[in-house]
Amino acid sequence: MLPAGLSDTVARWLDHIRALDGASPHTITAYQTDVLGFLSFINGHFGGGKGIAVLGDISITDMRAWMAHERARGVASRSLARSLSAVRMFARWQAERQGFDATAILSARSPKFQAKLPRPVSEVDAVALLHCVALQSETPWISARDVAVVTLLYGCGLRRSEALALQGQDFPLSDVLRVRGKGGKERLVPVLPVAADAVAAYIRLSPYKPMKDQPLFRGARGGPLNPRLIAKVVEQARTQLGLPATVTPHAMRHSFATHLLSAGGDLRTIQELLGHASLSTTQIYTSVDAGRLMEVYQASHRRA
Repeated sequence: MLPAGLSDTVARWLDHIRALDGASPHTITAYQTDVLGFLSFINGHFGGGKGIAVLGDISITDMRAWMAHERARGVASRSLARSLSAVRMFARWQAERQGFDATAILSARSPKFQAKLPRPVSEVDAVALLHCVALQSETPWISARDVAVVTLLYGCGLRRSEALALQGQDFPLSDVLRVRGKGGKERLVPVLPVAADAVAAYIRLSPYKPMKDQPLFRGARGGPLNPRLIAKVVEQARTQLGLPATVTPHAMRHSFATHLLSAGGDLRTIQELLGHASLSTTQIYTSVDAGRLMEVYQASHRRA
């Protein structure tokens, strides 16, 4: 159990992150887990009782001991690197406030790991998946709804959460869609006609007409559409088509980015379309061979 002073300091830091960086609740929870886990180890490592002052006494050897402890618990390199990043952020913030030397924490080497490459869906499989998604429900409006959501993921590069966050006031979709992404950051995304048409087809059939401050995509009983239902319908469709388990709703967003890049799209522009905070996140797509160029990409989105 951590001393109250340590827990309170972490809570203040998280409030600071929320206020200045606009981090998502998921990110905040991850930071909290990582930093509290680190402090719990360090507190025990030093015998307890030192409170937040313990940060100034940490050496490189102590950092190595923590990382060895995490490894022994089965924590993977990628997860440990993420935890170390959160710990560094917290230590830097606290050092600026308290004036202690955080060099040992900030200079600790991050474990090496091989970055996972996105696994995009081919153009042909993406079209087949959209057609198969349309067959998963016997209720026409639900079928049209599911197709509309997946088309937005592939045709506009939206995250699933971004598509489901659309409100009635966003309909009808214009040529450019204003999307609120991670951390509350807004971006403008061009809307292909096929995506606008898919959403319009859903609205025509839906028993729930668009209301300004209500979700655009509804569940069967009229409430907000559960994200899990979209994952389930994609899972059913990929199974029927014999596609791998890597074909998920998020893979459709990967496919959007990869196909654009292979068509000669500018990396910085793709970064803006995807809403990536860092260009390095977008650069991972340069390692993916997507195959053919723009005419194939355009053809893959032609759908009545």
